[in-house]
Formats: sequence, structure tokens, C-alpha cells
Amino acid sequence: MSAPIKLSSPATREFWEMPVLFEDAHLLALDKPAGLMVAPDPDDVDRPSLMKLLHEGIAAAKPWAQQRSLTYLNNPHRLDTGATGVLLLAKDKPAFMALADQFSAEKPVRKHLALVWGNPLDQNFEVDAKLSPHPLKPGQVCVDAREGKKSRTTFEVLERFSDWSLLACLPVTDRQHQIRVHLKYVSLSVVGDEVYGGKNLWLSRLKKDYRLKPGRDERPLLGRAALHLEELSLPHPVTGEPLVLKSEIPKDFRVALKYLRQFAIAR
Repeated sequence: MSAPIKLSSPATREFWEMPVLFEDAHLLALDKPAGLMVAPDPDDVDRPSLMKLLHEGIAAAKPWAQQRSLTYLNNPHRLDTGATGVLLLAKDKPAFMALADQFSAEKPVRKHLALVWGNPLDQNFEVDAKLSPHPLKPGQVCVDAREGKKSRTTFEVLERFSDWSLLACLPVTDRQHQIRVHLKYVSLSVVGDEVYGGKNLWLSRLKKDYRLKPGRDERPLLGRAALHLEELSLPHPVTGEPLVLKSEIPKDFRVALKYLRQFAIAR
């Protein structure tokens, strides 16, 4: 496997070391960390974003870019800032255009894991609700049956807990915040997604005899949106061969599931 790609933001004093999940002459797949935007925010130009850092690294001939002779990187799909998991990038424009066509044609299969507040009635369900930018809340998305763009997501319940569920989410379309807004639409909010009403997960809520040491403040088990792109499957844009990219569930997500399995058994 290729060496991880190391990025840093002197302005915010942040550092990221991203594992490479897959690489060949045309593609590069990274394991995106939580909290790092994929694309720059036009309303906050100083905030670090993955694509801006990558492009700056290529321009500065950073070692990871030189080793790969990189002159181009582009992302044909999106991942929310709080989300983790597979992010596929194209190393050349023809590969990017081919991937963009695939996503437009709804060919890739993306399996996200989401930990949500609530228990769906059905084991499998689908949300087909058009989405558009929120008219009153910049940066947010809402269901808009009249002006919105076609958006569809299928869901499967993988595990049930007392007040929570672990879902497999397969977005057919690729809209901003699609999974989070579709879940909110059916009264299921992603744990840690405060933008759309998803409260954090606290061990003190799960464990009856929880005791915090004096002078310590409790930290949430999951203080960010519990959304992880675990698997991306698609035909290779150049060879046409089947390509399956996988990312392990990050540590904070695994820890949250461990405590839910221990203290929040569904009855």
C-alpha cells in the first residue's frame, strides 16, 4: 500500500496523515478524516479544505506529490465535513470526466454507515425527496418538493439499540448533505449532527453508575456527525474492471458502538 499523504495548515496549526486506500496510474483513494472539508468554503476562505491543501502540495512539489509525479487531482464525489471514509480522486482529467459521468448516471454504489437517534419501523426503507439549499439558513439543505433536485437514498437497519440504530445508507444521487437531510425528513437524526438536530452521544447517558473524576469534563463519545463511507464500488473509469474500495470504521465510531452494545441493548 502507498505511504500516507501528510498535509498541514500553518494558519490553523492542524496536521493530517491520510492513509491511501487505493492507487494506480489514474486514481487515488484516500481515507478522509472527520472535520476536514473536501472543497473550499467560499464564506470562510481561511478554513482548511482537503482539495485546496492537495493542490497547494502539488504546486509546492511536496514529497508525496513528487513521488507520484502529480500535476492534477480532482474529486468526482463529495463527503460531508464531519463524515469519514473513502474519498476517490482522479489523477487526470479524462479519468475525472469518466468518473463524473458515472456518478451522474448513478452507477457507483456507496455504502455509508450512520448511527442515528431513533428506531425505524421498517428494516429496509427508502427516502425519495428533492433537495435544495435552505432559503433562510446558509450552508444548510432542505427538502423542497417544488424547486429541489432529484434525490434518493435507500436504508437498511443493521443494529438496533434502545434509543439508537446503526444504518447502512446507500445514496443513489450525490447531493450535498443528502443522507443527513433525508434521515431528518423521516425523524431520524444522525448522532453528533447538531446542524440537523442530532445530539451528541454521552457515556453518562448510557452507563447508570457513570462517575466523572473530580475536575474533569465529560467528552462525548461522538462529538461529530456519525457518518462513515465504508465502501465504494464502481467500474474502473479506464479499464472497466470492478473496483471495490473499503475504509475501516474510525476509532470514535467503534468506541460508541462498543458502549451501545454494552449498555443500550434494544428490548
